[in-house]
Amino acid sequence: MAVKIRLARGGSKKRPFYRIVAADVRAPRDGKFLEKLGTYNPLIEENRVTLNQERVQHWLGSGAEPTDRVHKILADLKILTPKDRTEQTKQDKPKKKAQERMAEKAAAVEEAKAAAEEAKKAAEEAAAAPAESENTEEPPAATESSEEAPASE
Repeated sequence: MAVKIRLARGGSKKRPFYRIVAADVRAPRDGKFLEKLGTYNPLIEENRVTLNQERVQHWLGSGAEPTDRVHKILADLKILTPKDRTEQTKQDKPKKKAQERMAEKAAAVEEAKAAAEEAKKAAEEAAAAPAESENTEEPPAATESSEEAPASE
């Protein structure tokens, strides 16, 4: 008899509550099960999962296969190793025209960033240039005005 460790749904409408059970693969989802192993309540943040780890280990040792969701729960509890996720080749990517549009947008954003950096550098250089000219200027105008003042008398 093939056994799966899976979730059996309970709770009311829009308020799910699951029992983690060991059940025959031919039994309905919420139907007859061999043993209740724990609970899973997705609506609460802490203590979502309660498990009888000894019984889970027993069923895993006797050949029971966990479903994908139960495997993820057991991996989170460090009972099993997580499954390797394979990347989809084409379905997870946008179509060709959408990729072109995204590339154009990315290029425009990069150009805007480069222009902003150039403007910032130019502003810094412009701010630095008057400061340098103020330091190098000497007040020769005061000496000339003192010479001119006696000449006009």
